[in-house]
Amino acid sequence: MRHKSGGRKLQRTSAHRTALFRNMSASLIKHEQITTTVAKAKELRPYIEKLVTLAKRGGLANRRLANSRLLDDTQLKKLFDVLAERYKDRNGGYTRVIKAGIRASDAAPMAIIEFVDRDVDAKGQDSGPVEQYDDEMAEA
Repeated sequence: MRHKSGGRKLQRTSAHRTALFRNMSASLIKHEQITTTVAKAKELRPYIEKLVTLAKRGGLANRRLANSRLLDDTQLKKLFDVLAERYKDRNGGYTRVIKAGIRASDAAPMAIIEFVDRDVDAKGQDSGPVEQYDDEMAEA
């Protein structure tokens, strides 16, 4: 039986698809808004919603489950500390998909996927070891 094993294959192998969703979910958590194709955005939505639900429940077991699906320690911390607190009173529907026209190069339908009630300052923000290194070099 093939119950509950649907979803778009997106012309990728299963390992490539898993890596794609890991990278896209980490980027979405980091910037709180990303632009991608409509098909990828629609497939990413349940993936990220389940991660936010795990974060809302909290606990070590849920943190480990989220880590196995995300594999990014910085974004895992933001997911459990910031996003879980922001959506603690919301029962699902943490993201929205907004259609954003057609890509010029290959006419693919594009979409913006973003968190509802997102932090506008998070977009374009790069918080990582590179900034810390640049700050340390400037002080020296």
